[in-house]
Amino acid sequence: MNSTNGVGVAKIAQIMDLYNFLPDMELKGHRIMVSDVNRPALQLSGYFEHFERSRVQIIGTVEYTYLQHLEEQKKQEIYREFLEYDVPCVIFCRDFQPDPVFLEMTEAKELPVFGTKRSTSEFMAELIYCLSEYLAPSITIHGVLVDVYGEGLLIMGESGIGKSEAALELVRRGHRLVTDDVVEIRKVNEHTLMGTSPDITRYFIELRGIGIIDVKNLFGVESVKEKQQIDLVIKLEDWKKDNEYDRLGLEEEYTEFLGNKVVCHSLPIRPGRNLAVICEAAAVNHRQKKMGYNAAQELYRRVQENLTRKPDEDE
Repeated sequence: MNSTNGVGVAKIAQIMDLYNFLPDMELKGHRIMVSDVNRPALQLSGYFEHFERSRVQIIGTVEYTYLQHLEEQKKQEIYREFLEYDVPCVIFCRDFQPDPVFLEMTEAKELPVFGTKRSTSEFMAELIYCLSEYLAPSITIHGVLVDVYGEGLLIMGESGIGKSEAALELVRRGHRLVTDDVVEIRKVNEHTLMGTSPDITRYFIELRGIGIIDVKNLFGVESVKEKQQIDLVIKLEDWKKDNEYDRLGLEEEYTEFLGNKVVCHSLPIRPGRNLAVICEAAAVNHRQKKMGYNAAQELYRRVQENLTRKPDEDE
């Protein structure tokens, strides 16, 4: 999804389990373009300076009780002025019911109105997270994404090098497939890249010589996952005798997606190498590093201690 096109109001209503106060209204064409939300307390009191009209408008306890204390004529004036602004939609929290006159006016303006039973703060936090994910900058790349011991492992490489076969073996070893062949990457925030699959290819793997297999049906629902944060990249490449490959891993190498850096290992492919086992080891090793233990640095420390020993200590 391209974030510049926004996300449909109907899709967000379905994800957030909202009920529609105007079920006969056509929601196609109503889109949300920003991830922030707004509680229009000041606007309902008549102050419209700096009004964030592009945001979803949330009606909570403060806004609702204030409206209930207004005289009917004043309330309608506020509604009329509020609805002059083209907002994406209005959502009532805590199972509050909008006034019939408000529904009549919003229906005339073709403004969607939804409701939820959840508390305002809880709902707003979840909605912002949801919108941030769907409206995040995104790219599509060629690769395979697998959840290995909780680490999002993105396997990349030239077509036919063995990415799908490695993913299938990882699934057989109890890990979970997110997507094969096409990976949609969204930059949720400055530190998080989320990977998912296009709807049309979700849970399918292409194996040359066999064809398309459905991982979810073959191995069960526990073998697949809808989305996964990308923690580590492994680039598969043909082994070349003259190339130099990192054998210690003292310095991390990175690749960049949407401005975010991700640790990257280049893995040379030779006959007989078990890619699934190597991927598992890379995922566990990456987790250890995040927890503060680096095997390469530990080896380096031991070597340095051994070199600086006094001669009499060796006797």
